[in-house]
Amino acid sequence: MIGIIDYGMGNIHSVQKALEYMGAKTLVTNSPEDFKKVEKLVLPGVGAFDDAVLELEKRNLIPAIKQFINEKKTFLGICLGMQIFFEKSQEARQVKGLGLLKGGVDKFDAQSGVKVPQMGWNQLQVKGECPLLRDIPDNSAVYFCHSYYANPADKNDVAAFCNYGIDFAAMVWKDNIFGVQFHPEKSQGVGLKMLKNFVEIC
Repeated sequence: MIGIIDYGMGNIHSVQKALEYMGAKTLVTNSPEDFKKVEKLVLPGVGAFDDAVLELEKRNLIPAIKQFINEKKTFLGICLGMQIFFEKSQEARQVKGLGLLKGGVDKFDAQSGVKVPQMGWNQLQVKGECPLLRDIPDNSAVYFCHSYYANPADKNDVAAFCNYGIDFAAMVWKDNIFGVQFHPEKSQGVGLKMLKNFVEIC
């Protein structure tokens, strides 16, 4: 069973349908008690960093998320759900992130000649042997919609990157924590393959 955290900030329906299409049983929940019923968790997210953290705090979900990860269970963050893994963001001056990974979240610089936000397809540059990337070719295209990007302090946490004016972390991975800046549920065959890999992680 895969839990999908509903804290009012994610495109829950499309993520749920994509996972179920890949053979998973899912549970959409905003209750910390339900985390005990699932083997994996997904944290989707669309919107603002500070709003997302405050919504998680309001539902008392942050301690439950950290406990789930400490129990070495598999956890996936998507888009904003990945960004709030980090300690801080330029988008949120007062609210801190979850601190699951060291580093921050920065905004793309429109003066570098790119349009902000990045909306559309970009090519993944694969760095290593991340389980989510099994049988995913280098330079595969995935779909993005974001103005901010994660900047991990430990570059070994970057599983794949893209170039959009600069090289940025498109995917992070550390132990049982996975994060993708792009939307696998909107990335056609490549994204569905990644979700299948996620479903099949033991």
